[in-house]
Amino acid sequence: MSLPTDDPARPEVLARLDRVRHRYADTLALDDVSLALHPGEVLALLGPNGAGKSTLLGLLCGRLRPQEGRVELCGGDPREARSRQSLGVMLQQASLPEMLRVGELLEGQAAAYASPRSTAGTLALAGLSELAARPYGSLSGGQQRRVQFALALVGRPRLVFVDEPTTGLDADARRAFWGVLRGLRAEGVAMILTTHYIEEADALADRVVVLHRGRILAEGTPMELKARTSRSGPQGLEDAVLDLIREAA
Repeated sequence: MSLPTDDPARPEVLARLDRVRHRYADTLALDDVSLALHPGEVLALLGPNGAGKSTLLGLLCGRLRPQEGRVELCGGDPREARSRQSLGVMLQQASLPEMLRVGELLEGQAAAYASPRSTAGTLALAGLSELAARPYGSLSGGQQRRVQFALALVGRPRLVFVDEPTTGLDADARRAFWGVLRGLRAEGVAMILTTHYIEEADALADRVVVLHRGRILAEGTPMELKARTSRSGPQGLEDAVLDLIREAA
């Protein structure tokens, strides 16, 4: 049963995991994980490789079926196409036809949605207007990441998953990307962000979830997590996350 959205005391939930467990052979990838994401919220999902981040996103994208517990996306089952109509996904790696032009890629993606953004508007949002006629394969790595981001936005999603979004971007491009994400949040778009740039999570996230060995070690605002560090004096979010992981080892 989905959460009612007409009661102001019970805010709408766009994505939810409830007591989820998921196993690969002898490895417990997620162990009793529960979380919820609301409109206009940026949630940073942090943790070392193998912590369970990819499995969590795979469940929310509908690529995986939960073995135990419940997963909900935009009020429905993530494996149903109608639930995914409100979702945009930018994965860490993407394989796209290199001969297609940037504008053609966006037009093809837009055709899958009922009310997409215009191609011109999406290109402008991602800073790609001057590259619309360029073949995808001729772009630099950073430019290709921006195309992948544009593809995640063209469907006018209410919820976006961005997995290591600024890999391959220089410092100026990274800051510009952060500005776009902040603008989307101001419009009410919710985001789940995975990143190894802890500075990025500190700058963007309303809430941080630290995963380790399939379990949630800590959850809170960046300031709350920094206040939990065992070190003396002011510390950054990276120090706080590393301390949490060391304590759990």
